[in-house]
Amino acid sequence: MAKVDRRIIKTQEAIKKAVIELMSEKNFDEITIQDISDKADISRKTVYLHYTDKFDLLDKLMEEYIDRLRKISETACEMEWVPATQVCFEYLESNYLFFSTMLANKGAPYFRTRFLEYQIEAFKNELRKTNESNNTVSEEIMVHFVASAYVGVVEWWLTNGMPYPPRVMAEQVGTLFEEIYN
Repeated sequence: MAKVDRRIIKTQEAIKKAVIELMSEKNFDEITIQDISDKADISRKTVYLHYTDKFDLLDKLMEEYIDRLRKISETACEMEWVPATQVCFEYLESNYLFFSTMLANKGAPYFRTRFLEYQIEAFKNELRKTNESNNTVSEEIMVHFVASAYVGVVEWWLTNGMPYPPRVMAEQVGTLFEEIYN
């Protein structure tokens, strides 16, 4: 695998950081490539060297954060519910600006949809791993219920400035998971 030039990585990180900061200030639809390039202190041409347009940039940014969460979750799946949930909440906390901005910004409502789709997939996999079958509730309804509740709690936690530390959230949410999945 070829090494990526550190300057390219640094430039891409500056662009990503700029768009996240801009989205915390205003609606995504109002943000221009010029705004992004000014905030990142690079030329518009440089932005276009890395991304087709601002939608391509946003799409890649969302995918990057969800992919990292997926990798963390795969590792956490070997743990009990509470510690696994804590790992996820710590990741959300360490990327607070991104997640709170994406969930609060009306210009990127499809992030919430993608985040929910990821959670549905993750909970479906977890349900299959446990091999627990609740004959009174369909698997599809159960997975959608749990994923929607989890996304709602995460959204509430982030948009309210993380009123509880990840450990407390993990204890509370992890306990609920244990109740549902047992």
